[in-house]
Amino acid sequence: METASHHVIVAIDGPGASGKSSTARALAKALGFLYVDTGAMYRTLAWHCLRKKVDVDNPRAIASACRRWKTSLESSHGQVRLLVEGHDPGEELRAQEVGAAASKVAVVPAVRRWMKRTQRECGKFGSMVMEGRDIGTNVFPETDFKFFLDAPLEERARRRAAQGVSENLRERDHRDSQRAAAPLMIPLGAKLINNTGLTVEQTAEAIVEEIQQRMKARR
Repeated sequence: METASHHVIVAIDGPGASGKSSTARALAKALGFLYVDTGAMYRTLAWHCLRKKVDVDNPRAIASACRRWKTSLESSHGQVRLLVEGHDPGEELRAQEVGAAASKVAVVPAVRRWMKRTQRECGKFGSMVMEGRDIGTNVFPETDFKFFLDAPLEERARRRAAQGVSENLRERDHRDSQRAAAPLMIPLGAKLINNTGLTVEQTAEAIVEEIQQRMKARR
């Protein structure tokens, strides 16, 4: 599916608890592509801001921190990660306070511009499955492989509860869809997949089949 001169970019978008991360990981493994979790990049900036005592309620302070932090991209074990001063925060990104700060960091326009440039740079490592909330609309709108995962709010809330995570998804959906910079929406030309009642493997298989069909149509 990949040539030396052209990398394939698969964009997986969707709201919270739509199964983006688990599906994207399974999809990347099935295709032999790299996996990129853009949500982890926003959490990395949030982690950095908390560590440096940056006021996460101050957009200008966040934008300033984003301009000044020293980062690099690393591809290892099938995943592209954002390092800060050569360090991978790892499991520290899963802390509840980091997640809360990430939702504030993510709405800052200057941050989203920085993230877009950095996420597009991930393409230098090879073909990849990138998941987030604005991949097909903002980061890689030109890709032919866009998918939007979704499920009813009640189903997504059930999934979050099963993960032991407390999150107001209705409020998060509203915030993501109403933000000024790169709001959450179904990308033009994306295939919408309601994965209610589907396993991660079934969702990934459906996407692989769709990608294979589109690749054949290209020939």
